[in-house]
Amino acid sequence: MYNSITAKLLIVFITLIVAGGASSQPVMGTNTEPKTKLLVLGDSLSAAYGMSLEEGWVALLSEQMNDELIVVNASVSGETSGGGLARLPALLERHNPDWVLIELGANDGLRGYPLSRLRDNLAAKIALVRDSKAEPLLFAMALPANYGERYTRQFAQLYPELAEQYQLGLLPFQFSDLLGQSQMIQEDGLHPTAKAQPIIAERVAQALQALL
Repeated sequence: MYNSITAKLLIVFITLIVAGGASSQPVMGTNTEPKTKLLVLGDSLSAAYGMSLEEGWVALLSEQMNDELIVVNASVSGETSGGGLARLPALLERHNPDWVLIELGANDGLRGYPLSRLRDNLAAKIALVRDSKAEPLLFAMALPANYGERYTRQFAQLYPELAEQYQLGLLPFQFSDLLGQSQMIQEDGLHPTAKAQPIIAERVAQALQALL
């Protein structure tokens, strides 16, 4: 009887080992490759100003590129290049992104800050991102014409100049053609409406697919 019980237990033990070994094998055809993580560091244009976050272009981009990207939106309405620079180290440590899309500078320009300060802050962010082993991307900004031809021209030129200097991807300004279209810009004359967000998301997705 003892030998019979021992034999049965041995059979059960061997069966469990075989079953466990089989279950630990990877399932063929399952895509286990981790997605690329994109951190969006921006201001009200990326923070869905005047609408819910779910309506904003960053959330729509996340849905559209769900198979390819994990998108983290770290944008804050009213953010300046200096504020983004102060927040960036903690964000990089917390989220460990592969790419960082820097969408900042418009509030610096609207407040008439020196362009040398904006350039230095953007350059510092680029360096921080690369030090973290991630890759920076610049989102080009533009200002209304009433800020003066010289200032607005130099402001707009700053982004492609930085992209060329640091050899990084540049997303073009996404709003110029929306300004004259009905229901595309909010009453403040600056921020895109909810109706414009899918258009912006589609354009950003196309640019990202080309860059990434």
